Parts: sequence; structure tokens; C-alpha cells
Amino acid sequence: MLILGIAGGTGCGKTTVVNQIVDQLPENEVGVISQDSYYNDLSHLTREERGKINFDHPNSIDFDLMISHLEELRQGKTVDIPVYSFVEETRLDETLSTPPRKVMIVEGILVLSNPQLRDMFDIKIYVHADSDERLIRRLQRDIRERGHDLEKVLTRYQTAVKPMHQQFIEPSKEFADIIIPNNHYNTVAVDMVRTIINNKLV
Repeated sequence: MLILGIAGGTGCGKTTVVNQIVDQLPENEVGVISQDSYYNDLSHLTREERGKINFDHPNSIDFDLMISHLEELRQGKTVDIPVYSFVEETRLDETLSTPPRKVMIVEGILVLSNPQLRDMFDIKIYVHADSDERLIRRLQRDIRERGHDLEKVLTRYQTAVKPMHQQFIEPSKEFADIIIPNNHYNTVAVDMVRTIINNKLV
């Protein structure tokens, strides 16, 4: 099994890069795991209490579960990945049954910040984007898709997103094997990653 870790700041375009890499690859041989699925279960807290959680700090992620799931996938076992709701800001009751694939892509803002998880990656990728561009994408996404108001998004950006990016996410760039500047379509870098994967699939 080839495991890729893809990190980068909020709104940097990780999902776009993942889709570009997966595109044209055999569907049944590549699996994608999102760090977002592994936010801690906050169902015991009220909505107001959940709203005060710093979701950009590594402590907000259940890395132990993510690592154990990756280990099980490497052993050929199917795992039940949590389903997380950004609207409710907690895990839902259902899980997503995920079988092992020849290639597993793990994506999320903090996946290169955890040493134990990082050591499991055969290829480490960091997607870089301008901070203004990332803020605009974050605003659009959180308001449109997650039902947050502008004031909440801006306050969270200033108090959590930006400082956590500077403390944990940006420094994790040094561990990357490949840095992809996300100017929409960086075809050279994406093609290079896809070639590595294809060689593994042969």
C-alpha cells in the first residue's frame, strides 16, 4: 500500500489537488481519507460550547483513531470512518465503511504536523496558497456550505485559524517531499505525483 499525506492551510485547494491526482486513476485502486472525519466527538457539549472549540489546533483531531485506521487498512482490513457534520460541529451516528486500496490519500490541514502519522506517509505533499486567497475561500465555504455568519467566520479566522496556521500548519511544510503552489492547475506537480502512483499500481 502506498500512502500519501496532503496538507496545507485552510482554503488552499487540497481537495482540488486530490481530485486532480485521483482523476484518470483506476477508481477501485485509490482511496481518500479526510482529516475532517476525525474531529473529536463533541456530542456531549452544547452547540454554544462547540462553537468555542479551536478546530484548527491538533488537539481537536482524534489522531490516535486515524493512525489505528491507517494501520488496519495497511493490514488489509476494512475500517469504519466517522462521519462529521460541520453544521452541527460534531460527529454523526453513522460511519463510512472504507476498504483498503493500493493507494490511500490522507488529506487535511494538520496531517503533516503529527510525527507518528507523518511517518506512515510514503509521499508527503504540501499545497501552498496565498493567505488572502485562502481567507476568501474560507469565507465563501463556511457561509455557503456550513451556515456560519460572516462575523463568526472572521472572528474564528482571527482568533484560531490564522494563529494555528502560523504555529502548526506552515511549519509542517518543511516535512513535505513535494510543495505544490496552488495556482489553480499546477499540472507538472500533479502529473509527477500521478506518475509515481501509476508506477506503484503496475
